[in-house]
Formats: sequence, structure tokens, C-alpha cells
Amino acid sequence: MSNRKGFTLIELLIVVVIIGILAAIAIPKFATTKDKAKLASVKTDIRNYMTAQEAYFSDNVTYGAAAALQAAPYNFVLSSGNTFKASAGAVGSYSVEIENASISAGTKSCKVSSGVGGPTDGVITCP
Repeated sequence: MSNRKGFTLIELLIVVVIIGILAAIAIPKFATTKDKAKLASVKTDIRNYMTAQEAYFSDNVTYGAAAALQAAPYNFVLSSGNTFKASAGAVGSYSVEIENASISAGTKSCKVSSGVGGPTDGVITCP
């Protein structure tokens, strides 16, 4: 009798099926993790925008438009993939909404308003 070592075709097929099932579970989880990271970068940009607005207000006694904050000495820059959806600055208030269009599902933008009064004044909201 010869001594044959190795795996049978059935054993190999079972391993391939198990790997396929694990991949089917892991890939969607990875996609949502990327979306969460992109939304976190939107929130970070809003926090940095708020800081730039307060610095601008300290120097000029008014809140500035996005273009004024992007110039020296404030040098506000959005993260890669993020864009302004809306931005406004006035004497006593400002508001901004930043979005990332590459987010595949769920919330794509966040916004904040300050100086307008109300319970969400200065609170970042992601509708």
C-alpha cells in the first residue's frame, strides 16, 4: 500500500467556502469604517473652522467669510475630500456646513452655527 498525504477536494472546497463567508462579513464592515473616518474628518474641519473664526473675531471684532479664513494669517484648509456646502460670517454670528461627497451611505455633512441663539448654538450637528 502506498502512503498518500494531502487534502481531499472536499476539504479544500470547505476551506474556500469558509473564507468566502468571512470575506462577505468583513468587507461591508470595512466600508462603514471608512465612512466613519471620513465623517470624523468633516467634524474635525468644523472644529478647526470654529477656532479660525474665533481667531478672526479676536482680530477684527466680526466673524469672517470662508475666503477670509483661508488667507494668511489664519490659513484654514479643508481636509482632502471635504468641501464647503455653505458658509457665512457676520458681525455677531457665523454658520458653516461641510460635506464629504465620497461617503457612500448615511450622513455626508455636518454643520454648526454660533451666535444665533438656541439650544444648538455652537454644537456640531450631523443631520
